[in-house]
Amino acid sequence: MREPRFYRIVRPLIHGFVRFVFRPKILGKENIPETGRVVLAGNHTNNFDCILLIASTKRTIHFLAKDSLMKGWKKPIFQSMGIIPVDRTKKDPRALQQAIRYLQEDKLIGIFPEGTINRTKAVTMPFKFGAVKMSQEASSPIVPFIIKGKYRPFRKGLSIEFLKPMMVQEDLEVENNRLREIVSRKLEG
Repeated sequence: MREPRFYRIVRPLIHGFVRFVFRPKILGKENIPETGRVVLAGNHTNNFDCILLIASTKRTIHFLAKDSLMKGWKKPIFQSMGIIPVDRTKKDPRALQQAIRYLQEDKLIGIFPEGTINRTKAVTMPFKFGAVKMSQEASSPIVPFIIKGKYRPFRKGLSIEFLKPMMVQEDLEVENNRLREIVSRKLEG
């Protein structure tokens, strides 16, 4: 599968916009493999998190995102960006299977295991199992990431850091807790 055409067109625009307007500090880019299957998984702070991730790597990221983005006038835009729609009202095996297929084709998947923007006072909300499940099924590493700071135009203070890759072992509950612990500990530090 080729890179989605619209993604090729908008990536330089997104990159320029994010770098100029939000001025993020991007750390640990070397932890994202240049080729091969990988899952990017981290905390979710804002609707702009996806474009921050897009601006952080030259690779195409196929995001798992709520299926409501695939309705109405937004559908052709998000479809052409390679989004994998997820029905968040129930477990959605079709979304998981599509993500696993992409990984088996050596694609890059982006996921926010909290499932939604964290508007609580907790460092992270409980993580859903999708990231560790697809990683295990596709024998793919997970590169955890953390986003810190606020999206304030023309001010510094926003950062994204990609951490060392991890491989998922047998017990998904243990591995899901380990992923959340890695992200939470780094956010607190």
